[in-house]
Amino acid sequence: MRHFLLRRLSLFLSAILCLCPLFGLTVSASPDGITGVSAQSAYLYQPDTDTAVWEQNAHVRMPMASTTKIMTAIVTLENADPDMTVRIPAEAVGVEGSSIYLHEGEELTVDQLLSALLMESANDAATALAIAVGGSIDGFAAMMNRKAEELGLSDTHFSNPHGLDDPTHYTTAADLAHLAAYCLSNPRFHAIVSTYRTTIPLCGSQGTRVLINHNRLLKQYDGAVGVKTGFTKHSGRCLVSAAERDGVQLIAVTLNAPDDWRDHTAMLDYGFSRFTTVLLTERGQETFVLPAVGGDSDSLTVRNDEPLLVVLPANHGEIRTQIQLPRFVYAPVAAGEKVGEAVYFCNGRQIGSVPLYACHALEAEKKPLTFRERILHFFGH
Repeated sequence: MRHFLLRRLSLFLSAILCLCPLFGLTVSASPDGITGVSAQSAYLYQPDTDTAVWEQNAHVRMPMASTTKIMTAIVTLENADPDMTVRIPAEAVGVEGSSIYLHEGEELTVDQLLSALLMESANDAATALAIAVGGSIDGFAAMMNRKAEELGLSDTHFSNPHGLDDPTHYTTAADLAHLAAYCLSNPRFHAIVSTYRTTIPLCGSQGTRVLINHNRLLKQYDGAVGVKTGFTKHSGRCLVSAAERDGVQLIAVTLNAPDDWRDHTAMLDYGFSRFTTVLLTERGQETFVLPAVGGDSDSLTVRNDEPLLVVLPANHGEIRTQIQLPRFVYAPVAAGEKVGEAVYFCNGRQIGSVPLYACHALEAEKKPLTFRERILHFFGH
């Protein structure tokens, strides 16, 4: 009886512990900031303006778990043909942690393995890609570190492609956010991390493996576009997320966050309340007529060929336009040739510019023929 009661008490306490995040501090966002974030380290980033919107211990080096695979993916995408076939090596079979249970000798494309890597967080896919692209785990890790250095991620170091714990494998929330911003500019990376469900071939049968993205925000948060989850006992829950609304992109990162889904919802909500998109100019709005010298016309019309939309803080100040054009132009000028530009400033900082192109050609004025030239022309000389 005593054993039964102890067992029931143990189950009850376990249930309470599982529900603790639900009854803990409430994460909330207000114009003054974000409170109650569970993460040991957090960073909210707006790439277009290169703004650290909000942060908490964001430059402390910490383990990153499977968010590692963001770098694994971009190094693969930049160094391998996505249609290349990868024959699964023995080293990629039975890797600890998340897996799609690859078989030695089975063949999948780089692109299929990338889907498994980023959606199902497959450590076996990470290992297979590393060996295929880098020749070995160590060789691929060296490629990852070179990329980190190239991107200026000075507080990041990789020792493997999957994120399993290692003392020399670390990053910061700020570094991860900047890495994610870079990777999201790659169309294939963006497409994979924003996909909730897909299928790839299943070894030895006519069936398929169903891949489900671990990122719950894709279904739960308006505008979510990825990016990557992660967890080990040492690192705790790690999450990199991104969302896009009305032209504004935000990237949120939490490391060791027991209540990461709520953390990210609050962080992203706060970010979207702080930024807006502004149309600085329509196509053709900046149109000017310049005096022309030595041409077949005494004037030249120039204009911008494209609109310009920028992201700015919601409480941005006055926007000022500076037109940079010569007082006059000399012939010849080709149609479509850049003649000047319109530059836009806000609070003393340049926020964008558009080139101003010639709308038509300005041909050099032809000199009248001399009497001798007219005679020679008449007789066909």
